[in-house]
Amino acid sequence: MSAESTRRVVEAYLGDHGLDALAEDVVYTVMGSGQTARGKAEVAALLDHFYHGAFEATAHGRSLVVGETQAVFEGDFAGKHVGEFAGIPATGRTVRVPLCVVYDIPGNRIVAARIYFEMDALRDQLGR
Repeated sequence: MSAESTRRVVEAYLGDHGLDALAEDVVYTVMGSGQTARGKAEVAALLDHFYHGAFEATAHGRSLVVGETQAVFEGDFAGKHVGEFAGIPATGRTVRVPLCVVYDIPGNRIVAARIYFEMDALRDQLGR
């Protein structure tokens, strides 16, 4: 695959987190905790809980680096804490936390993502 093809796949995905960009056997791993979601349904549930269940949040991009089979997104996770997360009940606080995701895209679908998320910064902002 070319870097331009990889860019098209990841930009389409980042635009709406659409499942069409994911391989059937995609694996998402939260690197700090080791939490893993396997397959489109589990990945969708993980993202839905994070962006709409525990938080009402969005990812704000800062940079996107693209190669032939990988892409790296750097940005911030920003929103309001509206539901239980990691044992912390909803606080109503607004958070903005650094986020980096490395996507493996050896063909025309994302097959893996490794999520690097600053949990300590999140806990500090939630008062924990």
